[in-house]
Amino acid sequence: MKKIILSTLILTALYSCKKEGQKMEDTAVADSVSVTDHTTSTVDASYTSKELSPENLGRYLAQKNDTLYVTNFFATWCGPCMREIPHFKNKMEELKGKPVKFTFINLDDKSEWNGSVKRFAMENNLAPNIILLDGQKLDQTFFTTNFKQWDGGSIPFTYLRKGDKTDEYLGMMTEEVLNSKVEALLK
Repeated sequence: MKKIILSTLILTALYSCKKEGQKMEDTAVADSVSVTDHTTSTVDASYTSKELSPENLGRYLAQKNDTLYVTNFFATWCGPCMREIPHFKNKMEELKGKPVKFTFINLDDKSEWNGSVKRFAMENNLAPNIILLDGQKLDQTFFTTNFKQWDGGSIPFTYLRKGDKTDEYLGMMTEEVLNSKVEALLK
């Protein structure tokens, strides 16, 4: 019963954000995390998304090394999520070649992965940076294990980690906030 209530709460919270835009891409997560390919061979064979289980995503989020991991949880129907994407794209371009990895965890319904999510990924040239996460598989343990403040109740949410240092930001990030958080962790 608790799982049903929790799942309903998470889905309700995620769907409370109105559909306002679409865009995103897929992240190459070759950092010892097993992934499932979702390749569409009909329209554009260059689009490949990766799906991670909550357990494997947890391992990815827990990596402690000299790389700065910037992980953003979003959905294509979430207006604030779509409005902050240009800030992440600008920062990605600025830090190209540096030890920084940007990953976008897509929380759209699985039925949207080859539609809205694919269009978003292609339009924004982000396919290698997008990870698909089936929200139906999430439970409260995922949130309490991986985050200090985020309970999965709303998006966007951004998690940053470099070594033992972490930072969490709930809500839409302005370019200034993103820049300050990234710069603080790169020091």
